[in-house]
Amino acid sequence: MGEAAAATAVEDIQKGTAVVVPAPRPSKGVASWAVDLLERLVVRLGHDKAKSLHWLSGNFAPVRDETPPAAGLPVRGHLPECLNGEFVRVGPNPKFIPVAGVNTIICTCFDAHTSVHTGLMETGIMIHAMRIKDGKATYVSRYVKTSRLKQEEYFGGAKFMKIGDLKGFFGLFMVQMQELRKKLKVLDATYGIGTANTAFIYHHGKLMALSEADKPYVVKVLEDGDLQTLGLLDYDKRLKHSFTAHPKVDPFTDEMFTFGYSHEPPYCTYRVITKDGVMLDPVPITIPESVMMHDFAITENYSIFMDLPLMFRPKEMVKNGEFIYKFDPTKKARFGILQRYEKDEKSIRWFELPNCFIFHNANAWEEGDEVVLITCRVENPDLDKVNGQQNEKLENFGNELYEMRFNMKTGAASQKQLSVSAVDFPRINESYTGRKQRYVYCTILDSIAKVTGVIKFDLHAEPDSSKKQLEVGGNVSGIYDLGPGRFGSEAVFIPKVPGVTGEEDDGYLILFVHDENTGKSEVNVIDAKTMSADPVAVVELPNRVPYGFHAFFVNEEQLGLQDV
Repeated sequence: MGEAAAATAVEDIQKGTAVVVPAPRPSKGVASWAVDLLERLVVRLGHDKAKSLHWLSGNFAPVRDETPPAAGLPVRGHLPECLNGEFVRVGPNPKFIPVAGVNTIICTCFDAHTSVHTGLMETGIMIHAMRIKDGKATYVSRYVKTSRLKQEEYFGGAKFMKIGDLKGFFGLFMVQMQELRKKLKVLDATYGIGTANTAFIYHHGKLMALSEADKPYVVKVLEDGDLQTLGLLDYDKRLKHSFTAHPKVDPFTDEMFTFGYSHEPPYCTYRVITKDGVMLDPVPITIPESVMMHDFAITENYSIFMDLPLMFRPKEMVKNGEFIYKFDPTKKARFGILQRYEKDEKSIRWFELPNCFIFHNANAWEEGDEVVLITCRVENPDLDKVNGQQNEKLENFGNELYEMRFNMKTGAASQKQLSVSAVDFPRINESYTGRKQRYVYCTILDSIAKVTGVIKFDLHAEPDSSKKQLEVGGNVSGIYDLGPGRFGSEAVFIPKVPGVTGEEDDGYLILFVHDENTGKSEVNVIDAKTMSADPVAVVELPNRVPYGFHAFFVNEEQLGLQDV
């Protein structure tokens, strides 16, 4: 598509919608120079440049240049017709090296005014995408043109605070530097300072790139697979708080359910967005103090909120030299269940289970009087373990698949372990979102950030308690192992036939893979029913794809609805 045609398409999308084009107005000058000088002096005194930056090396290292559509990629095997669409994966990709380096890969990030989010909070976020059409594949990579990126491109360098900075007195100093830049109008926070680097969702004809410190960014997929950032989505100015990276779309009603969390009251705000893209009034959810709330879940009739004891503790950060988020092992894990369309929180039911943290849920549904939640549970997470100055091999968090049950009649809560360590990034056939389903696909974690394979769980089978490691048997019906020196990312399930009329696991899993032995990257397509070690297709990519976060698939029908 030519530039003129692409510009026209963007203009047509922006008309009559709530997409806002960020136009920040940062400023250079004496004030900017003076703040930069002060920051550099303090960083030089407090930051050891001799230490290696793990998250900027190897395949964690960013790729600086975008890749325009590269068509006709080599395909071994075949790409089934149901894969026609755009496969996208997001991840941190700093365009400019941070002043004090990069200190975290999968932790919390803090916006000094509004909210927090999970993921590496960096200047740039790059989408890696593969357009599939009639058995042929095209690769493209593009930055999401956030307000944050536009401002750092203006300065030609990093200007915003990073999560790894938020520890001890140095953390307080970096917060003050960012606030000073805002006050002196060096930086412009009018359009937020989020990164859109964590996950995707598709709703009401829009593909959105998400991070929970900001509003969604709408990204248009062009005919040739290219990607173009349209702008922020503020739902006609009705969205005034942060927006989770993991909203849920009900496939039966086409409504979207979401929330935002903050370090100031109300610590959590719930929202419903109609199938026509209208955001309904906010519903504040009362919790005792600010916590990280990365995910939630829905059933046919309920929304489930997680008040888990990973606490926002800025005072302890300064006083004790700790990370700004601290897990409190003395507190219970609390789960709040609210009717989906309530206009206030009066009827919410709270349940308690042993303390834990949860990054990602697989699904939830109702069985009689019980609400069932399938989730990846973590005990005693220490986010400081994933600092940038670490060895190649990290101790993982012990993520395990669990079933949790909440009885809406008696108030009882229970949980059952479904796997050993370490699994996360659970995905299902999303035609069953909010409804009872059988199969869950998780990534197998070698460390906090390296995926060695994909594992398939059968929820109708009992786990084998005699197994001390992840292997086939019991409720594990298949494992796709990537092999030595090969690591992947989140695998997305694509059904052969959309809906719930066919077999639930009749489809494919698609994921990006990087081979550290050869330095090459590829996309693997595997049979989700058989989990055969022989991939259905392997697509060779022209460039290295760094390790990243969540992935998503936009089918051909959804691509066609972008202009409607």
